Amino acid sequence: MNIGVQLLQYTLSGITIGSIYAMVAIGFNIIYNSTGIINLAQGDFVMLGGMAAVYFHNSLHIPLLLSGFFAITIVTCIGILFERVAISSLKNPSIITLIIITIAASILFKGGAMFIWGKDAYVLPSFSGDKPIMFFGATILPQTIWILGFLGLIVAALMAFFRFSIVGKAMKACSYNKRAASIVGINVNKMVMISFALSACIGGIAGVIVTPIALAHYDRGSLLGLKGFGTAVMGGLGNMGGAVAAGLIIGLLESYSAGLLSSGYKDAVALVILLMVLYFRPGGIFGKKEIESLKTY
Repeated sequence: MNIGVQLLQYTLSGITIGSIYAMVAIGFNIIYNSTGIINLAQGDFVMLGGMAAVYFHNSLHIPLLLSGFFAITIVTCIGILFERVAISSLKNPSIITLIIITIAASILFKGGAMFIWGKDAYVLPSFSGDKPIMFFGATILPQTIWILGFLGLIVAALMAFFRFSIVGKAMKACSYNKRAASIVGINVNKMVMISFALSACIGGIAGVIVTPIALAHYDRGSLLGLKGFGTAVMGGLGNMGGAVAAGLIIGLLESYSAGLLSSGYKDAVALVILLMVLYFRPGGIFGKKEIESLKTY
């Protein structure tokens, strides 16, 4: 394989990886926009989506796409339950308190998954088979098309939701000023619940579509959460377009470092980028130059 084909292969792999990071980052942004919270359990929604889909398909023998739908529905319900029990029930909590709660939830989700499914890794069949598609000498797995398609669908749906729907506009109003939104009759608590539902749903979708090419494991959510958070910060917290661009950049850098240097450096790329962005441009490359003070819940 010549160097041109190798670079193309690394590029295609990086785009696939970056698309997953972008979905996780979008989940971070939805909750941050509505509450000011950094939900450090976001990566575990991805893990739960993959593990639930594996259970429905491999153990209960439910058709693959229907298993994915059930898994996404369950993860969305978990997100709503988490918000109702652990977030909305608190009276005037500080942002730090809420972030610590999300860390505790991440530990709980991870422990629950290990208790239910054990420490084994699981895989789902690909949605469209495993025969690779040739592209100028490089290969593309059919599942990659599903990942890119779902990312585009999620971005388009969210843009339409926040621009045209009454609920989406109400959520945007809450992100600007919760007190003013409440005065004009918007149910702020309900908007926060919807933001957690959307975030969990996107995490569940990411888990279902990535499991055919990356094994589902109870401990996978922590690393995905870290990389998704780095992506969200790099793109500018709250910036959906920035999250997609940053995800693709991080995915490409990971792929190139693994292919051209060593696979041992791959997981360090997101952390190094996060530290550099926080130092040189706290508001993110695609965000404001200076980060705003944390919002009040």
